[in-house]
Amino acid sequence: MTTMAQETAQETTTLRSRNTGAQVRRHELAAFLRHRREHITPEQVGLPRGRRRRTPGLRREEVAQLAAVGVTWYTWLEQARDIQVSVQVLDALARTLFLDATERAHLFQLAGAVDPTPALTCPSVTPALRAMLEQLEPYAASIQNSRYDILAHNRTLGLLLCDLEEVPPEDRNCILLSYTNEDWRNSIVHLEETRRLMAARLRAAMAGHLGEPAWKMLLKRLREYPEFCEAWERHEVVVQHSKRKEFLNLLVGRVVVDQTELWLGPEVGSRMVTYVPADEESRVRMENLHKIALGR
Repeated sequence: MTTMAQETAQETTTLRSRNTGAQVRRHELAAFLRHRREHITPEQVGLPRGRRRRTPGLRREEVAQLAAVGVTWYTWLEQARDIQVSVQVLDALARTLFLDATERAHLFQLAGAVDPTPALTCPSVTPALRAMLEQLEPYAASIQNSRYDILAHNRTLGLLLCDLEEVPPEDRNCILLSYTNEDWRNSIVHLEETRRLMAARLRAAMAGHLGEPAWKMLLKRLREYPEFCEAWERHEVVVQHSKRKEFLNLLVGRVVVDQTELWLGPEVGSRMVTYVPADEESRVRMENLHKIALGR
């Protein structure tokens, strides 16, 4: 009986400790959100300041509206209520509050969640792989994962479809950019076919990652576009596909390339994607594009 009583007491102590820790994190999260909200001006998010504004920075209802969450729910979050916070909501709040990489990581840590977006630096992209990307110049090349996230790229690739340096790292996803970035979209000559193929490859790859936050987040963002939903509902699957592609680059004109994928491991995952000019005219134009990239 003594042993059972001791075990019960120990379990109670452990439970209280966990509850206390969770409570502390909730209060820290609430304080962090309030602080960031109060330090963002209405002008930063395109809202009029108005004469009667007394709240420093944004109001709670404004943050809720911008992040597409309920006002009551967001108020509870700032009040440190014991509520469940999804990674989708945390992602929306991070974007609305203009959190940098460190602040974003802090937000997810306080919420006890795993950030689903790709990290700014990927452990699988070694210095040797980055050196290989540079050595392939003037040809365009990148390293992508099976979710189409661009983990690393050389300077030529950085200007091939759009100016990738202007795209936030968390948005550097090939299939997402084909819907969200006008320059990227306009650079793809056979856009509809490319979108359909990428949807088929994404579905095939996703079979091994069902339920993972990063994949669910990407799919949720893509489902906002009817064209993607139409391609997705075809339930087509494609695993590996290297082919000839045509791009209409804003700086040098039409470039025809042979796309090749070099897998970096035994499983279908991260890969190096290269774009080799398919004819002399395209070779000259890609070399010119590389020179432009070097001059920036």
